[in-house]
Parts: sequence; C-alpha cells; structure tokens
Amino acid sequence: MGPTANNIVPDRAGLAHSVLAAALAGALTGCATHPSDPAGVAPLHAYRQRTVELHVHDSLIKIISAPRDNPGAEADLQLWVSNAAQSVQTYYGRFPVQRVNVVIETTEGQGPQSGTTFGFGTPNIRMTVGRTTVAEDFPRDWMMTHEMVHLAFPRVAQEHHWIEEGLATYVEPIARAQAGQLPSEKVWLDLIEGLPHGLPRTGDRGLDFTPTWGRTYWGGALYCLLADIKIRERTYNQHGLQDALRGVLAGGGNIQTIWPITQALQTGDEAVGQTVLIELYEQMRAAPVDVDLDGLWRSLGVKLVGREVVFDDDAPLAPIRRAITAAPNMP
Repeated sequence: MGPTANNIVPDRAGLAHSVLAAALAGALTGCATHPSDPAGVAPLHAYRQRTVELHVHDSLIKIISAPRDNPGAEADLQLWVSNAAQSVQTYYGRFPVQRVNVVIETTEGQGPQSGTTFGFGTPNIRMTVGRTTVAEDFPRDWMMTHEMVHLAFPRVAQEHHWIEEGLATYVEPIARAQAGQLPSEKVWLDLIEGLPHGLPRTGDRGLDFTPTWGRTYWGGALYCLLADIKIRERTYNQHGLQDALRGVLAGGGNIQTIWPITQALQTGDEAVGQTVLIELYEQMRAAPVDVDLDGLWRSLGVKLVGREVVFDDDAPLAPIRRAITAAPNMP
C-alpha cells in the first residue's frame, strides 16, 4: 500500500515512480518478461556477489547482493529482508513460499528505489538500492514487504492485475503494524492519503477495465478495505480479509500458481464462510463504484488533524478498525 516511510523513500501516495514505471511498462508482478534495467542500475554480475541464506521456519530466503563499501551494509540488508519476511509471516501465519531468491542490485540515489517480483520456477524478488543508502533507510522502507506480499497470492490474468497490486498495497502496512514495525496511526494515515487515488474518475469503468495507476494500486486497495470491513461486519468481527487470504494460501494459491480470479476469491470466501469477495467483485469489476470515504473514516473513528491521525474509539466501526491492525493469533 501506499505512503511514505517518514518522507525518506518516494511518496507511496505515488507508490514510487520507479515501481510504477516498471508496472506501466508491462513488468508486472508475476509476468514472464523482465523489465529492462532502469537507467544507472549496475547488473549484479558486474560486482563481487555475496549470497546469504535466511531461514524462516521451513522456508529459505536466499539474498544475493553486491557488497558495498559500508562494513555494516551486509547486516543492514539481512535485517531489512528478515523484518519484511517476519511481517508477511505474521499476517499470513506462515511464509508464503518454501524458497525465494532476493536479488539486490545497486543504482543511483539513497534508499530502496524499486522492486519487482517474479513467480516462475523459484520465485525471485528483484530490488534496487541506492549507492548512498545508510542503515537508517531500511527500517523506513515499505517496498520489500510489498514485494513479499505478492508471494502469497496466485497470479491472475492481466485485466485483474489490480487485485495483485491492491492486496500488496493494502496488506503491506497492516502486516508491518501487526509485527510491531509500524504504528497503527501510520496505517490509517496512508489509507486516508492514498485511497482517493483509487476512486473512479470521469470515463472510468470497473476495476477490470480501468488499468490506470490509481485504480490498479489504490482502487485495488479500496476493494480490499471494503471487503475487510464487510467480512468483519457479517462475522461479528470474528474474521476478516486476513483470514480469507490465509485460506487462499492454505488452498495452494501463491505466486507459483496461476488461477482464475473467481477461484481465488471463492477460495477466500469459503475460508470465512461468506460470499463477500465474489459479491464485491461483481459490483466493482465493470462499474465505477464510488465510495464516501469521509463517511467511512467517521464510522471507523479515524480523523486527520493536520498530519496526525486521531482515533475515536466510540465510533460504530472502531472495534473493526482496531481488529484490522491487531497482532493475530499464530496458527
């Protein structure tokens, strides 16, 4: 999902131009074709390669990087990857795949610059990191977690790319909050600032037919938030989107598989005993559904005062708001 990590990495309300450029060029998550190298990116083979293996329970994460001059750089990279893996594992109850290669390449600038995830064969996450990056840049990053969330959902047809990016946009900050890496206020600030980009504009159709940046990332995230709330309303806050997505993963749906979108949504619905995901998809797939975001924030008890989020725990949907970011019970 979307915002800035303390204004150090690119604004996620814009979801980082480098990530967006790759997406709009057709280098979308799970696609077979690899994006052309961004200008200034040094191919990994041009450097001394270093490989480090991280074990997350039964999963293996292989980090392939080019060592930098900073003596602490390798430890910084490992902690960055480890924290992202921990947040994703917290949200899904387990790490989504048994093996993944994380290839880290260098480019101009400071901090993480872009990321792309591929699901053919052994999944690969390709990240570019600026040459002037310092240790403090990594804890503020959102991109690594965003890319790892992609591992936990099946690849779908191109017209449904919004569900892949929308999920990663929505789940990423929530996963980090549940893992204790991000305050819940930041999660809701990101949503307040980002979701207006996902609302339909004049001439827009539904999510399957309007592949703009705003509708793909933030329109998809809006679908996820609405689904999360509706599932929790129907189950008296006993289940949410998180449980549906865990059900998809438990049913074999990860980035190494290709499913029809209806199969993925029905599998998620079955996990929570509801039909919310399919119903909402039928409403939003071909029609430009508008949403009263101001009214939604009031119902959830989320108020923006300047640049700070203030919670109203007396709001009707405040228990749902709290449950969304609460640390889950591990299976």
